[in-house]
Amino acid sequence: MVTLASALTAPFPVAPPPPQWAQPDGRITLRTLILIRWVAVLGQLAAVAFVSLGLGFPLPLGPVLAAISASALLNVVAMAQRGGRLRLADRDAALYLSYDMLQLTLLLYLTGGLSNPFAILLLAPMTVGAAILSRYSTVLLTGLNLICLTALALWHFPLPWEEPVRSMAPLYAFGVWLSLSVSSVFIAGYVFRVAAEARRFADALAASQVALAREQRLGALGALAAAAAHELGSPLGTIAVVAKELARDLPPDSPYGEDVELLQSQVMRCREILADLARKPEADGGDPFERLPLTTLIEAAAAPHRLGHIDFVVEPHPVGEAEEPFLRRSPEIIHGIGNFIQNAHQFARHKVTVAAAWDGRGVTITVMDDGPGFPPHLLGRIGEPYLSVRGERSGPKGQTGGGHMGLGIFIAQTLLEKTGATVRYSNNPPVIPQSAGTPPADQTAGGHANQGGTGARISVRWKTINAKK
Repeated sequence: MVTLASALTAPFPVAPPPPQWAQPDGRITLRTLILIRWVAVLGQLAAVAFVSLGLGFPLPLGPVLAAISASALLNVVAMAQRGGRLRLADRDAALYLSYDMLQLTLLLYLTGGLSNPFAILLLAPMTVGAAILSRYSTVLLTGLNLICLTALALWHFPLPWEEPVRSMAPLYAFGVWLSLSVSSVFIAGYVFRVAAEARRFADALAASQVALAREQRLGALGALAAAAAHELGSPLGTIAVVAKELARDLPPDSPYGEDVELLQSQVMRCREILADLARKPEADGGDPFERLPLTTLIEAAAAPHRLGHIDFVVEPHPVGEAEEPFLRRSPEIIHGIGNFIQNAHQFARHKVTVAAAWDGRGVTITVMDDGPGFPPHLLGRIGEPYLSVRGERSGPKGQTGGGHMGLGIFIAQTLLEKTGATVRYSNNPPVIPQSAGTPPADQTAGGHANQGGTGARISVRWKTINAKK
C-alpha cells in the first residue's frame, strides 16, 4: 500500500516550453508535404497546358517541364521513405519547403518573373513554414523568400504573351516587389505568432489535464481504501474467531491470557478502522469527507504547502447571518486553491492570510501574502501559460525560484474555472503610516489582514454555491 500511495502521489513530469529559437521535431509528416507538392505539380501542369495549348502563348516548355518533373520525381523518392509516414525534423521540413520555393522561383523566372499573375504563390511555402517550423527556420525561410523576390524583380524571361509586351515600368515593378516583400514578412510573423500561441496553450492545457489527473488519482485512494477494507474483512474475521477460541480454551491462570486479550482488542480496533474505510454514504458519492465546510476545505488544500516559519491564518467573513457553506472536495478546487496558497507561502515574508467570505448565494476565497506582490506591468497577463514572475518577484532572502515554467497559476486558474469560478489578481493596497486616532495598520478594506501593506492578492469567486455541489 505504501508503494502504491507513493506512486499515486509522485509528481508528474511536465516538458518545459520550447526554447525561443528551437522547436521540437515531428510537427509535420512527410506525407503532408508530399500531398501539398502533388497539388502544386498538378496545378503547374494545368497552368502550362492552358497557356501553351489553350492560349497558344510561347513557353520555354523544356526547362518548365524539367522543373515540374523534378518535383514529381522528388515526391516519388519521398514516398518510398516509409510511405511518407515519417515525421520530419525541423531542419528537414525547412529543406523541403526551401526546395518548393526555389522550384517555384525557377518557374516564375522562366515565365515573366513578378509580372506573372501567379507570383503571389511564392508566399505559400513560407506561410506553411511559419506555421510548423521553429523561429530560426522561419526567419531563414523568409529571408530566402525575399532573395527570390528580389532576383525575380531583376532577372526573368519575358512574360508569355500573344505578341511581345513591354516590361513593367521600373516604379511599378518596384511597387510589386515591395508589396510582395512586405506581405512575406507580415504573413510569416503573423502566422508564426498565432501558431506559436496556439501551441503554447495546447501544451499548457495538456499540463493542466495532467495535474487534474493527478488530483483524481489522489481522490481514488479513498475508493482503493474501501476496496482494501472489503478484502481484508474476511481474514480479519478469521483471526477474531481463532482469538476468541484461544481465549475460551486457555485456563484462567495461563501466562498467555493477557496476550490473547491484547490480540482480541487489536482485532476489534482493526475491524472498526476497516468499517470506517468501507463506509460509503450514498449521498456523498462514497467519500465520508466528500463535502467539507468552506474553512475546513481551505485548511485541507493548504495542508501540503504549509511552511513552519510562515504564519497561516484562515479568516471567515460571513455576510449577515449566512451559515458556512459545505463544498464538495473536488480535485479542481483542492489543486487550484492549494497552488495559490503554495505560491503565497513561497513569497511571503511572515504571514499568509486566506479570507473566506460567503453570503446566501456565493463564495469568495481571497489568498493574500505580505511579500513583494506581483510586478505591476504583468498584472494584466497573469494567468497566461509560461508566464513566470519569479525572476522579478523575489521571495524570502532574495530567492526567485529560478527554473519554474510559469504553468502553476495557469493550471490552477484553468481547473478552478472548470468549476465555474472567476479568478482575479491584484496587489494589496499600501498601508498609510499610522497616526494618532487611526485604525491599526494591519487592516485593509474589507477587514482582511494585510501586514506590511504589500503583497499579492488572488480572489476566487463563485457566484452560486450550487455550482460546486
